[in-house]
Amino acid sequence: MSENSQSVSFYDRPNVEKSIIPVAGGVALGMEGIYNSKLGIGGVYGSWGESYSNLRLPSFVEHRLGKPLDTNDILNLSELGFDFRQHIPDLNDAQHLELELEVGARLLRKALETLHWDASEVAGVLIGMSGPVSDDYVIRIAKMAGIPDTALKVSVHKACDGSMGALHLTLNPHLSQPGQVNIAEQLRGKKVLVGGIEGLSRFTCNAMDRNALQLFGNGMGVIGVIPGETMKFLVGKSFENYDTEGLLAVRMYYPHSHPDLSAKSLVDVVQENSDHIRIAGLMNEPKDGASIEMAGLMGMVKLFVRTGVQVVEDVYKEYHALMDKLGQSGHSIKMGIVHHANFKINTLKAKHLSKLGIEFPMPWLLSDFGNVSAASNMIAFLRKLQEIQPGDHILFDGFGAGTYYDVMAVSMG
Repeated sequence: MSENSQSVSFYDRPNVEKSIIPVAGGVALGMEGIYNSKLGIGGVYGSWGESYSNLRLPSFVEHRLGKPLDTNDILNLSELGFDFRQHIPDLNDAQHLELELEVGARLLRKALETLHWDASEVAGVLIGMSGPVSDDYVIRIAKMAGIPDTALKVSVHKACDGSMGALHLTLNPHLSQPGQVNIAEQLRGKKVLVGGIEGLSRFTCNAMDRNALQLFGNGMGVIGVIPGETMKFLVGKSFENYDTEGLLAVRMYYPHSHPDLSAKSLVDVVQENSDHIRIAGLMNEPKDGASIEMAGLMGMVKLFVRTGVQVVEDVYKEYHALMDKLGQSGHSIKMGIVHHANFKINTLKAKHLSKLGIEFPMPWLLSDFGNVSAASNMIAFLRKLQEIQPGDHILFDGFGAGTYYDVMAVSMG
């Protein structure tokens, strides 16, 4: 694990394309496109809203809470790996919808431009979102971006694991259950957009949890891949370990059947129509109807580290077994792209993995975003994309409230 701290706001990075979305007097939007011609992989990441430094953030949180913060309530955010994050002003429901539809559509259009793809060529759009602004969000932004109605749209709601759940579904044909569409088989060899779009400033606007209001911010990232060609699945594991204690309780703003906890899986897979599939994970929700409630930072450590280490260990062992089988025992993981929950959690995971003899770079890359949930893995990947060479093996590590894990090793290019 290494920390690459950003000393400036995301908007002040040299390659960020800035614009204003004409909602509520104007909301800032920034996007950066990345393309690796050797791999044939590229994408776009960004954020929207006003950028708040750690110094300015307490006043914003106090506005949201409607009361002053106690000194003891102010987190040492730089120690947790975050120096900035982006927030929107107070908006009504119609403005939230208009804003996030425009954000998503601009992201997809910019990704197509960066990839040199025509919208008509896209066969699938898979987006992870913790709390979608509308049930048909992915359908609507795809249409706004000019993507054909016949393209498969998949909405993945597994909290911070959403984009990794989407990527795993795109690449791993073994995830499909009997009677379900095999997404990976359907999309193999075709042009696919995969990512995470998280309007967490909206999501937390009515929260009273002081930690959540300081940690989370807006972020988005989408990549374009051709499964089986530009990115090849090697091994992976999707795992559920339900958070019965509600250590990180999250309100479900999406349809879910609420099965008994004894059910084989707590993830609903529903074919909404011929071109839209909804993947919805059951959450332990706040009892007072709030959007999010955290049992302190140590609760997050307890929630994610122990099981997270086990899932990574399982995939790592399976990876090396595959390399041995293929006669490529000398091959190793070049780097891990890990969800940026906070720097201490990721550092502790790396420490526990090291004790098991599992070591590979796990760079910290999102100091200028805050915790942006399902968008974080995609942003981190794009920030490292130019360093990746054809044939490199990358491990993606996603984990989120609920609790859900998607870990996979892939071969690039």
